[in-house]
Amino acid sequence: MMLFSSTLGALIYKNYFETPTYYYFPQESLPTRFSHYIPENTETKERIVDQETPTGSLPDFVMASSQARPAVVHIRSRYEAHSSNRNADFFSNPFRNYLDEDGRRESPQGMASGSGVLISPNGYIATNNHVIEDADEVEVTLFDNRSFKAEVIGTDLATDLALLKVKGEDLPFLSFGDSDQVQVGQWVLAVGNPMDLTSTVTAGIVSAKGRNINLLQNDSKYAIESFIQTDAAVNKGNSGGALVDKEGKLIGINTAIASRTGYYAGYSFAIPATIARKVMEDLLTFKEVKRGFLGVSIQQVNATLAKQHGLSMLKGAYVTEVRQELGAHDAGIRVGDVIVSVNEVEVSNSSELQEQVSRYRPGDKVEILAYRGNQKRLFSVLLKSIEGEWERVNRLGFLEYKESKFRLLGLSEYEEFDVENGIMVMEAGDEMEAGGIQNGFVITEVDGKKVYSLKDLKEAFDKSGDYVTFRGLYSKGAMASFSFSW
Repeated sequence: MMLFSSTLGALIYKNYFETPTYYYFPQESLPTRFSHYIPENTETKERIVDQETPTGSLPDFVMASSQARPAVVHIRSRYEAHSSNRNADFFSNPFRNYLDEDGRRESPQGMASGSGVLISPNGYIATNNHVIEDADEVEVTLFDNRSFKAEVIGTDLATDLALLKVKGEDLPFLSFGDSDQVQVGQWVLAVGNPMDLTSTVTAGIVSAKGRNINLLQNDSKYAIESFIQTDAAVNKGNSGGALVDKEGKLIGINTAIASRTGYYAGYSFAIPATIARKVMEDLLTFKEVKRGFLGVSIQQVNATLAKQHGLSMLKGAYVTEVRQELGAHDAGIRVGDVIVSVNEVEVSNSSELQEQVSRYRPGDKVEILAYRGNQKRLFSVLLKSIEGEWERVNRLGFLEYKESKFRLLGLSEYEEFDVENGIMVMEAGDEMEAGGIQNGFVITEVDGKKVYSLKDLKEAFDKSGDYVTFRGLYSKGAMASFSFSW
């Protein structure tokens, strides 16, 4: 069973589609370093009503459109003839072998297109992974028709997101909104480049939240799907474009539609801004997404499950398995518990639980409220990465442990530095140097524990998890601390 699993049943669509197929359709400045996204307005869950729109009048989207259009870009991805079997308009699922009506795989395409959203004035762009995946060259065209070669900073298969960078300053960009505050029934705009018609705006309402359409489950063990569903018309080329609210805030990245033809037929889906922002932060900071896991397998609570297990509620995420090596087990969560909130944010289904936990990194603690029978229980869970299953690039991140890169202090050096223990750095790694540690730095503590030998140092590295703090000095009396993520 998937670590996080939930199903959007085909029965939901049976009155509209016989057999729906899901297709990918092809602010403030982001700081240099990020922490996970915390909504700015955390003291109230009440939606702010636009007082300028009189009751009963039609909404005016001119302001939101004028703000969003300049920040949405057109992306063209070029492929060598031998390197791609994808459909040029990106509405086929790029992770699977797409077959035409005759059952034959389509011919390789040399170019494909989609959309992206500028999220900083210095050229960072959010888009879908499937828009640029495996491309030999990515070109971005701005609203004012300027074109740039784009650098792919990082991609994330689990959310189908990617971060690009173009060289530029003072570019128009969209600020991230708080997608937690998005309400079913509120007006939204989709901005993108459908069918190569640049800078197109369509309007609709939010039809549902927390949708899981099982679009990514076959492509990533840890796929995160908690889409915002809208009826704003989107088509081929809208992939990676912006979903904005009436204030022009970015609340989602348009990603998929439900259709039998590959064209708009009533439903479209967007990745919430709260997920997108955290992924963008991680890709910029670490070149990969750092995900913390509860360590549970879950199942959607419904009437059948509630009756089968004697549950007292019809919402939440039912725990079917708890992994002993991860944080949920250590905190006391057990099979049969029903999780209903994360850090005081209510979760009504598995997708919402998945969305909330996805905002945090290994080493973060979250408060989990769950029911065990009729009793409420609160658990403090330390999120961890999944060793062995989540392959890390360079376990120590900035420095491969080798004894030749360190040495114990000599007797005279202990006196020189006025310390009783320490290991001297003989060859600092690149990120160590970038973080301020140079050759000659004496490490006296790692994560608060004194190190007396190379064995102590290695054990401290191995136990440090995803974050490590060094304490030490360069000269007598000049203590310093440095923290790193890996």
